[in-house]
Amino acid sequence: EGVIDWRLPAAQIERRVRAFDPFPGMVLGHAEQAIKVWRAAVVDAPGGVRAAPGTVLESAPGTCRVACGEGALDLLELQRAGARREPVRQFLQAHALPPGTRLALCDGASSPSAAGR
Repeated sequence: EGVIDWRLPAAQIERRVRAFDPFPGMVLGHAEQAIKVWRAAVVDAPGGVRAAPGTVLESAPGTCRVACGEGALDLLELQRAGARREPVRQFLQAHALPPGTRLALCDGASSPSAAGR
């Protein structure tokens, strides 16, 4: 699986998410879990983003916006290990990612099947 490097521009991360679907997939790390990102969209951020890459900027029903090296990315469809793919609205109902949360790079300890396929 590809690990998301939040220091990259949002457009480059979004292209990788599309390119690596369905295999090998792109994952982000949060709370020692690998979460597979199935769909994402680049967000136009006039004036730039003033947060460290990997910081959740907005988390509301249907929206999870993350700061990138350039711009921001809306996460649209996610999957926890052993679970089904879910729209971000459904994912956030069970798994909070409040604004200010820092998403980490996975440390490589996760197996390739950590977030399912």
